[in-house]
Amino acid sequence: MRLKIIGTGSYLPEKIATNDHMAQLVETNDEWISTRTGIKQRHLVSSPEENTTYMAIQAAKKALADSGLQAEDIDVILVATVSSDYVTPSTACMVQKELGASHAVSFDINAACAGFLFGLNTVDAYFRCGVYQTALIIGVETLSKIVDWSDRSTCVLFGDGAGAVIAKADESGMIACLQGSDGTHAEVLSCKARSNNNPYISTDKNLDYVFMNGQEVFKFAVRKVPECLNLLLEQANLTLEDVDYYLLHQANYRILTSIAKKLHLPMDKFPSNVDRCGNTSAASIPILLDELNHKGVLKEGSILFLSGFGAGLTWGAALLKW
Repeated sequence: MRLKIIGTGSYLPEKIATNDHMAQLVETNDEWISTRTGIKQRHLVSSPEENTTYMAIQAAKKALADSGLQAEDIDVILVATVSSDYVTPSTACMVQKELGASHAVSFDINAACAGFLFGLNTVDAYFRCGVYQTALIIGVETLSKIVDWSDRSTCVLFGDGAGAVIAKADESGMIACLQGSDGTHAEVLSCKARSNNNPYISTDKNLDYVFMNGQEVFKFAVRKVPECLNLLLEQANLTLEDVDYYLLHQANYRILTSIAKKLHLPMDKFPSNVDRCGNTSAASIPILLDELNHKGVLKEGSILFLSGFGAGLTWGAALLKW
């Protein structure tokens, strides 16, 4: 048995910050942002109640409704995030509580922008081993709380949001998957947690914000995504032409176009919403999946390639049949 997606859902905050709004915060403009990233706007939380947990719950409820299942049917809840509201409990446990998913084991994964793919691969392994039969997988981020809003190189890139899928063990679905990491390049994209302060050590209590070496991330993504694709195609005995859509982490439209060019594929094979959502890290792929699902773009039997890449450095990829 393998993972098959049977329902999708997403949530985006109502508040939209355009590039013109960004120009009021830092020295930038719409042309500078859009030509370098493809981003025109991003959604940002605008109230204390609209946090990571809230967005995850809203996306989960929509995915459950789309699947036709009840919360009690879920065996495992896995949330991919780097921006949880609590050190503990996990966001997944908070979602479990709100949904009433009393039979589910619940935990979080921190793999940054590759987190949703790590979640898919983990659940697929559970299904193949016969451990669980039904799962809720969520990617959710409130990146606005860890971004330095005075740093124009990062603050214009990120947005908030959540995406979720319901998956069941089935005879078809996941075709092949992989994941990886390279901690030797951890400094390329990072955000420090709180420092140690106890009776024996006192450190600076100022909070840190996201740091990113954009050029290094760009080169990493353009190299790693085609590598992952070729490995999975070979494993599945498929070709580029067999894949209907390539759903990549929505980090930067120039990354998407560079990967398409490297693979000699047309951009209509690479659906994107980065212009409207910005980079939502672990949430970007499930948000895009839900959008395409409810637009009717994805047809039964469609072959999809999904790939996420980000801090760690981490990467994940999957070939699956819709």
